[in-house]
Amino acid sequence: MSNLAPSSLPSADPSPQPSRRRKFLAVVDESPESRIAARFAAGRAAHMTGGGLILFHVIPPANFQHWVAVADTMREEAMADAYDMMEQRADEIRAYSGIEPEIVVREGQPKEALRDYIAACDDLFALILGAGTEGDPGPLVEYFSGPLAGTLQCPVVIVPGGLSAEDIDAMV
Repeated sequence: MSNLAPSSLPSADPSPQPSRRRKFLAVVDESPESRIAARFAAGRAAHMTGGGLILFHVIPPANFQHWVAVADTMREEAMADAYDMMEQRADEIRAYSGIEPEIVVREGQPKEALRDYIAACDDLFALILGAGTEGDPGPLVEYFSGPLAGTLQCPVVIVPGGLSAEDIDAMV
């Protein structure tokens, strides 16, 4: 028998609340596991009332400090390449799920940039990461599933990178 008073039970109304967290955050890079994780996130977001998807990419800082103009050119090229990749992934997401993803590109160290972005967001439902199929699962999976996991403000979902698109479709 429960000790919960009726007033402390959650509402039976299944409709989304305006303050409810609804966005999935998927990290995007050129890896196959990233593509699978983004597909999973898009499929889940498409099945959630008011669901959204943020595609997140980090450009590591350039290590070319001799000439500022060269470093700036390298940064601009890296940013343009990142946005091209993100637009291609967004096109795939739109075709697959009908979801219009937000695109976020940051510059910095990937772990710290992602951690800081998560801390600044108040509408995240879950962080979706793809695990590599060979060797270790990847630096972001290790970082966000370790001691930091208990301090995050959203769940972390780790999608096995060896799943096929058909496997993902059957899950979502």
